[in-house]
Amino acid sequence: MSLPHKRGTEVFHDKDSALTLVSGYHSGIQCYQEASSVNLNRRGFTLASLTALSAIALPRALAADTPDNRRFVLASRPVGAPTTANFRLESLPVPQPGEGEVLLRTRYLSLDPYMRGRMNEGKSYADRVELGEVMVGGTVSEVIESRNPKFAKGDLVTAYAGWQDYALSGGDDLMKLDPRIANPSWALGVLGMPGLTAYVGLLDIGQPKAGETVVLAAATGAVGSVVGQIARLKGCRVVGIAGAPAKCKHAVEVLGYDACISHYDKDMARQLAAACPEGIDVYFENVGGPVWDAVMPLLNNFARVPICGLIAHYNQTELPPGPDRISLMQGLILQRSLKIQGFIISNYINRVPAFIDDMVPWLAAGKVKYREDIVEGLENAPKAFLGLFTGDNFGKLVVKVS
Repeated sequence: MSLPHKRGTEVFHDKDSALTLVSGYHSGIQCYQEASSVNLNRRGFTLASLTALSAIALPRALAADTPDNRRFVLASRPVGAPTTANFRLESLPVPQPGEGEVLLRTRYLSLDPYMRGRMNEGKSYADRVELGEVMVGGTVSEVIESRNPKFAKGDLVTAYAGWQDYALSGGDDLMKLDPRIANPSWALGVLGMPGLTAYVGLLDIGQPKAGETVVLAAATGAVGSVVGQIARLKGCRVVGIAGAPAKCKHAVEVLGYDACISHYDKDMARQLAAACPEGIDVYFENVGGPVWDAVMPLLNNFARVPICGLIAHYNQTELPPGPDRISLMQGLILQRSLKIQGFIISNYINRVPAFIDDMVPWLAAGKVKYREDIVEGLENAPKAFLGLFTGDNFGKLVVKVS
């Protein structure tokens, strides 16, 4: 007697089809014969043998059909520049949502320089990632199962799900995306944290005035590219500092900067001085290092310096060589009445409505242009992240996870 064997929507009506299902999850049927003492020859393919076989094969088949939750955890703390060895890829069962929770599947993962600081042992403005914990990161995620009345299956949300395929959330940390947004990943860049950082840092702290000179480092990056374009909209002369010649060309020809200088050039300081004949009124700092050394002498009286990052120093294990210049900088701050202010964007969430009200029309009108550097596959996240510190990315770095 032959029985149908159903798996999902597929029905198998003969022994060979049923064995095809089983053999896909094992090297062959011989091991099942030995494990279950079931006679699998054609004449002995009975209901009893099928039941015994199923008891062994089907759990494995179903397990193979169930998606795993791949996740990168912090395996070790870097000393100096991070390496791929600092991350470990794990595969665990997909978590199930409890009452009031939603199950999220990561669509896009944002990679940002601040993550380097979270890998350190020391205290910072945010909690460090503990060893064995999932690496932090902002995401655009899809609700694939909901037990929370505020969210429905299929909703796209911004989350802080980290470097993994799936995550649970109680919903308080989620924000729904407008379904009309053609590029959901933009919520991690120009319409997200980097865009808000540029907006607040330049307008609230830098306070540029028409006719002033604004200089910015990492001029084509996620933050810098937005800073420069807003400065242009405010009527300022904009001078960018970037790396590769292609980036400087993009800054001038696409983003509309007045000039752009490569920090790879040995005479960068001379070129910067020539590009800023009337000095610098606003310097948007997110790099540090030699770029700051070139900028500092050119700062005008009452210049403003918003600081949102210092990527040139994140991998340092000791003080840089050379004379102590703290007294020089302090003297300039005093003599020129400089305003130098660091800021953490989480302290400016109240500025989101104004930011959206301005940025969305600017984007729609083509007044702000935006470039992404999209990497395919969660498995490539560590390598892409390391590239942030060597200037490999061109635009906002995002991983397309699913």
